[in-house]
Amino acid sequence: MNLATYIPPSEQDPTDLAWMREALNMGEQALANLEVPVGCVFVKDGKAIARARNRTNEWRNATLHAELEAIDHLLPNHPAPLNTITLYVTVEPCVMCASALRQIGIGRVVYGCGNDRFGGCGSVIDVNSSSRLDTHPAYIAEGGYYREEAIMLLRRFYMSTNANAPKPKGKATRVLKTDIAPLPSSSSNTPLSSRPPSTTPQLSRNPSSSTLILPSSTSTSSPEIFAGSAKIPSERSTHISSNSLEIGSMDSEKTVLSGGMSGILPIGSTIAGTPIPGPLR
Repeated sequence: MNLATYIPPSEQDPTDLAWMREALNMGEQALANLEVPVGCVFVKDGKAIARARNRTNEWRNATLHAELEAIDHLLPNHPAPLNTITLYVTVEPCVMCASALRQIGIGRVVYGCGNDRFGGCGSVIDVNSSSRLDTHPAYIAEGGYYREEAIMLLRRFYMSTNANAPKPKGKATRVLKTDIAPLPSSSSNTPLSSRPPSTTPQLSRNPSSSTLILPSSTSTSSPEIFAGSAKIPSERSTHISSNSLEIGSMDSEKTVLSGGMSGILPIGSTIAGTPIPGPLR
């Protein structure tokens, strides 16, 4: 039973998509450092206040997921509860991270692709909203933002040899799949086309704007790719061709810093503006 909530492309806000590109940038950094490519950014009042990527291989520490890495830098200057803050992360938070986010009182989580093996926001367990965890407030978790890019980022990692593994596996014969399964259908009482109320009103919705929306389907129940596995479903073809398998250049979508300078916001930094709008290319 999948309780995850996926937002249809027609209802995805351009501001959310812009911030998800920033999370994808962090995922690219993770991939370049031989980490499972998951990246995230925490946003408050239209500004990035922390961002991070996976560092589990680098420090041989399984708890250093992107979300927890960012939280460590976030809490000293932004103590809980963080109900006015939105987290953008490329993959649905695992059960561990979903629980941590609930404990710090996060307001909203926006993610790219689901996490069918470890997902804590509905794919496996609804840690984010379960009434059984009534010691901490529930939070909204919405998926499907740049889902295909997030999946392809993970696939590129699982195509490579993990030099940090105890027994690295040879993957020379593996072929990178470019077909993406449709979004899984939701079994909750909330239809996929219905939007729950957001605890972060500064991010208004604009359904009429669709220039940044990627095509996707929400009709068929099918597994998502998950962080931690190389098993990928193959039920439909995506618009990404075999000759163009990587996420496009994002040089033009860097964060605007104070004074008009552009660049990648360091982990823990609080100086940032809204990302420059513009589609992936």
